[in-house]
Amino acid sequence: MAKDKKLVESVTPMNEDFAKWYTDVVKNAELIEYSGIKGCMILRPNGYAIWENIQKELDRRFKETGVENVYMPMFIPESLLQREKDHVEGFAPEVAWVTQGGNEELAERLCVRPTSETLFCDLYSNIIQSYRDLPKVYNQWCSVVRWEKTTRPFLRTAEFLWQEGHTAHATAEEAEERTIQMLNVYADFCNEVLAIPLLKGRKTDKEKFAGAHATYTIEAMMHDGKALQSGTSHNFGDGFAKAFGIQYLDKNNKLSYVHQTSWGLSTRIIGAIIMVHGDDFGLVLPPRIAPTQVMVIPIAMQKEGVLDKAEELYNSLCEAGLRAKLDSSDKSPGWKFSEQEIQGIPARIEIGPKDIETGQCVIVRRDNREKTIVPIGEAAARLKEILEKEQEDMYNRAYEHLHSSLYEAKDYESFKDIIANKPGFVKAMWCGDEACELKIKEDTTATSRCIPFEQEKISDTCICCNKPAKAMVYWGKAY
Repeated sequence: MAKDKKLVESVTPMNEDFAKWYTDVVKNAELIEYSGIKGCMILRPNGYAIWENIQKELDRRFKETGVENVYMPMFIPESLLQREKDHVEGFAPEVAWVTQGGNEELAERLCVRPTSETLFCDLYSNIIQSYRDLPKVYNQWCSVVRWEKTTRPFLRTAEFLWQEGHTAHATAEEAEERTIQMLNVYADFCNEVLAIPLLKGRKTDKEKFAGAHATYTIEAMMHDGKALQSGTSHNFGDGFAKAFGIQYLDKNNKLSYVHQTSWGLSTRIIGAIIMVHGDDFGLVLPPRIAPTQVMVIPIAMQKEGVLDKAEELYNSLCEAGLRAKLDSSDKSPGWKFSEQEIQGIPARIEIGPKDIETGQCVIVRRDNREKTIVPIGEAAARLKEILEKEQEDMYNRAYEHLHSSLYEAKDYESFKDIIANKPGFVKAMWCGDEACELKIKEDTTATSRCIPFEQEKISDTCICCNKPAKAMVYWGKAY
């Protein structure tokens, strides 16, 4: 029992120290290990398996919209990177450079990709000549490097895994349609699979992607009320096309520039899963994304027939299509329960001598510890029902937390008071001037999260300068 207690106590209560709680969870759930390179993390099997499921489900959804996967080089020549001024200025502070190959100094520096716009533009300039070549709807799964000064596992690391879609279209309308389509793919995935509710909208010009015409975002609220930008979709217009000479002959034999988009989601989303659903006992994974949905734990397995029955139960779950594991180690049941809870496995099935005698087993939900006694022969069917209910309940709790933490402010003093004392997002009007954004950030550390598609009129004037307002904006502190 002492060991069982120690395992639970290894996670700091989130209300005591949220940052420490987060670090404890990613370590004790065995999601990552720190590497010898500052800011670079090692994804352990538990962590990488979550990413594999994210990749598998997103890739399926992408391909349903006509996306094709490609792979681009890791290195970008400096001359290529320099061809889009706003883009290179936006990434310059985070770029890692290769200056030597083997024993020889390179004639031109190579950038380790922070993102691949320039590479895709170079490709498109070579392979697009006619309207018949359009659209190009490509995506790649890869890693990127951004030399961050301050890092945290999943949330901000020097190297991280992601996907980046890059498309080329004949018209501005087609590009805008694809930009919004991919934002909605992300939003639906987060809602339906990750059980994470979101706010959707457009970024301000100050917060948009370097070189983009417009950036759209999905914003999630963490348990501590802070925002996490969870996926973005960018409309590049024809700016990159003009910089890279990406032109095509249209149906009237007229030379035109293509219109482009880019969209991405990274391993940062695993940080969102942790901070939206986790509790003081560790990770809580939504059943639809969990690599292991149920852990079968035999009780008193040294007694005759217990392990055999547990294995039989485990096999029936696998045959029913459930992602199951059997913990037949010699650890105590209490220790196994704690491990299952810290790792966020959505359910466990306890089966011991008394259960076998009565032909029953006990299903325990991870999220609320609710126990259900079911006949052994019905375990798979009942477990599927229980996991679906758990998925639904997790989304509803997160939805309630998000919407109960949205506030309105009509004057600057109340705005500052809410930001300082009430974790969450504030709805307030904005004049559209970047100077007001900068002042709000300086005064409160809050930033604009998005201009929502569904606008509300909180007042007629800007929350900061009292000039006529142009839009309602969600504001909040963020990771």
